[in-house]
Amino acid sequence: MKSFIKMMIHYLGNILRVFYLSFLRISGAKIGKNTMISLGAKIDVRRGKVIIGNHCLITHGCYILSHDGAAHTINPNDNGSGYVTIGNHVFIGVNTVVMRNVTIGNHAIIGAGSVVNKDIPEGVVAVGNPIRIIKELPKPYRKLPKKHTPAR
Repeated sequence: MKSFIKMMIHYLGNILRVFYLSFLRISGAKIGKNTMISLGAKIDVRRGKVIIGNHCLITHGCYILSHDGAAHTINPNDNGSGYVTIGNHVFIGVNTVVMRNVTIGNHAIIGAGSVVNKDIPEGVVAVGNPIRIIKELPKPYRKLPKKHTPAR
């Protein structure tokens, strides 16, 4: 019975995620195919552009910010709008914040709790606050799974 309930919760979550992704797309975000965004992640597209590639996994508690409300206070010529571009096959760990005007390359892994305040090249593992690269991944890069299956 427990495994049946777990399976039903997983499928209900998938249905809710379809609505969430549709909402984000209608709001202006460009999201690739087979990208999984946790229901607990926040994608801010109010005053900027967000582009997320194919086969990405954005976990719970992540914030992806396409604008900065305080930018005008620091620089009167900066209206605060910006962009975030995330490549294909990118994993972003729990409670990560991705700031505006940042590009994350294909096959990058961002560690939990990181603050991404600068561009991250493809095929690296990056962690920390502020973010720093700790490892380069060997080629050929492994891809994230095409299907995210429920835990049993």
